[in-house]
Amino acid sequence: MGSTEKTDQILDASLAVFCRYGFSKTTMKDLAEAAGISRASLYLHFSNKEDVFRAGSQRAHATVMADVEAMLKTDGPAIERINKAMTAYLQGLMEEISASPHGQELFDSNLALSKDITQESRQHLTNRIAEVLDEAAVAGEIALDDLGTTPTDVADLILATVEGTKAAGGAGGQLSERSSLLMRILGAAISR
Repeated sequence: MGSTEKTDQILDASLAVFCRYGFSKTTMKDLAEAAGISRASLYLHFSNKEDVFRAGSQRAHATVMADVEAMLKTDGPAIERINKAMTAYLQGLMEEISASPHGQELFDSNLALSKDITQESRQHLTNRIAEVLDEAAVAGEIALDDLGTTPTDVADLILATVEGTKAAGGAGGQLSERSSLLMRILGAAISR
């Protein structure tokens, strides 16, 4: 098994371990056992659990952003495509962690260890949603001028509302459901 395959094996197993024990109680032994490898082998790939966590965050964000991009490029009205993209974003990055009894600790650990990765993904998502909204406005599909707002303002509002829902204790499918409700309300307000 090559280095990349071994790394993938470790990262594939790590999220479930972190969700089960929380970040602070997870050990390198736990991670090695879940990946089906020795601790010595784990240490050949990662120096510590922080490195495993950060690598997992990097991979999860990259995977989710590819899914988001695919949803934004589908056919259909802009609001529906954004709703699909937000569902992919939430399911890929938040739902499993939110469902864990250690969810808040894991979100806090992510901010401590991977804040740059999270911020970069969030900014990319905001920019892409703003682009889709701008294209829809130019095509006459939506009207933002009537509200005196810009595509970037609306994209920021979408992300801020979703993050507020998460902070208020939205868990599991609630995040996607609340995001879909927001998109339906938004669609009704700005669609022509």
